[in-house]
Amino acid sequence: MRFAVVQFGGSNCDRDASYVLSEICGIDTDLVWYKDGLTREYDAVILPGGFSYGDYLRAGAIAARTPVMDDVRRLARDGRLVLGICNGAQILAESGLVTGIFTINAYPKFICRWTHLRVERADTPFTGLYTQGDVIRIPIAHQEGRYVPSPRAVGDPAGTGCVAFRFCNENGELSSESNPNGSYDHITGMLSPEGNVLAMMPHPERASESVLGSEDGRLIFLSMIRHIERETENGGDNRA
Repeated sequence: MRFAVVQFGGSNCDRDASYVLSEICGIDTDLVWYKDGLTREYDAVILPGGFSYGDYLRAGAIAARTPVMDDVRRLARDGRLVLGICNGAQILAESGLVTGIFTINAYPKFICRWTHLRVERADTPFTGLYTQGDVIRIPIAHQEGRYVPSPRAVGDPAGTGCVAFRFCNENGELSSESNPNGSYDHITGMLSPEGNVLAMMPHPERASESVLGSEDGRLIFLSMIRHIERETENGGDNRA
């Protein structure tokens, strides 16, 4: 099993993600410079947080149009797992791999704080080790993280069951106080219709060890690993 963490100019969470995968989860992980492309076979790809291209134009807009994203789209079409975290989520949205966009926070300032998320689905490659309705504690750090659905999807942005996580309070309740950036319907984790691509604004790599204040985020990576292992045991690839 092999994961890739794609490094763009301006990525700053790439080594954090690589550390969690390789040192905490014990997975063979490559740091891949975006100009080099994905030249090896990978079971999963991580697009990490940061400020690719300095967030010029819109966060993730330029990175989404680099050649390496053609490789990422190909892997996604093949059913491989793709996880975009923070800036990586913005890149996935700009690439059309998930619906909607992540834009300027309702209060247009950078927010860095712990948040609670409610697990909306536990039947995906990324959430299989949670239980639906679980409340997990994971930090955010962004200025452009407010989820806005596609205009054609307003009223039913998750019509195909694509919502993975919503901001909530510690009891799992949705309120204006528990929605730190003003995201539509509290959405902060969106899946592709096929379920093998996840874009999320919170940082699970920053909540993967108790010394950091939470281990809740580790289960996202471990869920991915278990999914791939099960698919391999069943004699197939890791298609979702």
